[in-house]
Amino acid sequence: MKPFGYVRAATPAEAVSAFGAHERARYLGGGTNLVDLMKLGVETPGTLIDVSRLPLDRIEPTPDGGLSVGAAVRNSDLAAHPAVRGRYPALSRAVLAGASGQLRNVATTGGNLLQRTRCLYFQDTDKPCNKRLPGSGCPARDGVHRDLAVLGHSEGCVATHPSDMAVALAALDATVILLGPDGGRRVAVTDFHRLPGARPDRDTVLRPGELITAVELPPPVGRSTYRKARDRASYAFALVSVAAVLDLHDGRVRDAALAFGGVAHRPWRAYAAEAVLRGAPATRETFRRAADAELDQARPLRDNAFKVPLARRLAVSVLAGLAEAHADADADAEADADAEAESEAGSESGERGAPGADGPA
Repeated sequence: MKPFGYVRAATPAEAVSAFGAHERARYLGGGTNLVDLMKLGVETPGTLIDVSRLPLDRIEPTPDGGLSVGAAVRNSDLAAHPAVRGRYPALSRAVLAGASGQLRNVATTGGNLLQRTRCLYFQDTDKPCNKRLPGSGCPARDGVHRDLAVLGHSEGCVATHPSDMAVALAALDATVILLGPDGGRRVAVTDFHRLPGARPDRDTVLRPGELITAVELPPPVGRSTYRKARDRASYAFALVSVAAVLDLHDGRVRDAALAFGGVAHRPWRAYAAEAVLRGAPATRETFRRAADAELDQARPLRDNAFKVPLARRLAVSVLAGLAEAHADADADAEADADAEAESEAGSESGERGAPGADGPA
């Protein structure tokens, strides 16, 4: 590991100012990804700006009924928070699927969004990689690419984004709150990560010196969940993952959101699938047509074509599970309403049959 400077910031504004004052600066949160890359020689910052102790570790309701998650909130605290578990289960499940308990106790919300790919060529400085060294090539296209992209990739890069949390945030229509040298701005999570195109070295739309300060979730709609397919059950990166939100009315899809992980350079929001779902009956046939509409865009490589049918099966299963949960909840609500009506009817009947003050004993 090469020598580097270190600055601990006391406020977000101080962190942004320090970033601009130091050459090759990087923000340091939990460090679970950045420090590993420094050990490998992939990242060689001149100065680390420590933002891990900034007052950005709170989870609070927003005025519109949503939720604000500070960038320094630890993954373990995020997954366990009652409002997240109860109102945004897809997010809680995604975070729990993402790493071991030890890592979740250190990793932060902001840092999770900024994870870099686990492509073998990116992590090996003896190999060419357009993401690490623009213009050097992408050996993964003809080399080891079983775990890599089938959607949105380019001639320059076939890497995938590793975050589980970001996939759930994409389906939940979250917004990233940023602070930079020119002030604050808001970016939809679905616009935050870039596809590789001709510049695979740029993972996000962050401007120089910008710091993530929070992520905001809108009020929840319908039911949500997250599921992940991986090579082993314990803390492996996703081959394919699915985050879904489904809102039903009278057996039809009133609204839906679907995002895939493990298939692209960024969390892949499935807009084509959502267009098929809206207004259609909540059946497996509808869910299959929706998945096909999205996955028809896939361009698998030699060794990762299996991801396409895997993504299809996973999406259909997740959507069918949400539809079944909706139906069970509706049935329970109807049964509760019937029981309440019978109770009220029995009470009224008893009142009519009871002797009155002026009636016969």
